[in-house]
Amino acid sequence: MSSIVKMPTPTPQWEDLPLAQEPEPVQLDNIKTQLDLVLLALEALAGITSEAILQAAADLNLESIVADRVALWRLRQSNPKRKSSGGRKKLDVEEARSLVLIICHLAKQQHELTRRAVALLEQMAEQNREPHQAALLGDYLDAFSNTYQERMEDGDNLSPDVLTHLALKLLIDLLFYSSPNGHRRLWLALLNRTRD
Repeated sequence: MSSIVKMPTPTPQWEDLPLAQEPEPVQLDNIKTQLDLVLLALEALAGITSEAILQAAADLNLESIVADRVALWRLRQSNPKRKSSGGRKKLDVEEARSLVLIICHLAKQQHELTRRAVALLEQMAEQNREPHQAALLGDYLDAFSNTYQERMEDGDNLSPDVLTHLALKLLIDLLFYSSPNGHRRLWLALLNRTRD
């Protein structure tokens, strides 16, 4: 078998994303929410667009799951915390795995930017300065907070401090997800968070 031939199945890395048992509906809701938040952090940090997400799906041979902007919108709307005018669908495990692979593919492309942002965050903490005083972090925090408030049901109820904390936690998570085994880290983090 030649290594040049591409296999038609879009699941080669799914082997790294084990699942002992099918998640309960509440667990899937939590997974949907976390995946959407990680994507939101990528958007806020690097200006990731729908086109970039669709290109990542094509790069990973996952077009059968994320075929176009409408399919992507419906997957993102499956987050139960989103403001919605309908179009919500149930997310299945294959779609969740696909989103994990897409997110980590995009995170790897933004690894240097993410690393720079986390290094800045550490520097600001060492200097006892607020993160938003660094331009890169300030822009990221503003974009994250604005987008979160615009899209999420509880957006107007969260304090700026809570949104900042969430944004910074997701930024640090992105650094891990941009690593060579990032897709596995993200998948295991999703499963661990939903067991509670």
